[in-house]
Amino acid sequence: MKLYLDEDLSPQIARRLREAGVDAVSAHETGNVQLSDREQLRHAAAEGRALVTRNIRHFVVLARDAIARQEPHAGIVLCSPSLQGFEIARIAAALGRVVRRHPAGLGPFDVLYL
Repeated sequence: MKLYLDEDLSPQIARRLREAGVDAVSAHETGNVQLSDREQLRHAAAEGRALVTRNIRHFVVLARDAIARQEPHAGIVLCSPSLQGFEIARIAAALGRVVRRHPAGLGPFDVLYL
């Protein structure tokens, strides 16, 4: 599974994941910080990457909208509010476990709660 971290997550998480052998990039690293949520999801889908975000409220709506429009994506991983943004090592470890459980990636409309 390849990951694309939304701008609400630290790029340090992507770096830690890469150090662990996970193909991960951050919106900060790709210069996509100012894209809308819909554009973030489309970018991730175009790259074949599951989008990882803490913005649960908006991305649940976008996931439902993608199904209604039949616009597949590479999956969405929603970080639990119990994972604070500053908990870089904890978030990276949790994402590493997700990647190991789903090495081939998520389905075209899958949403996973972390």
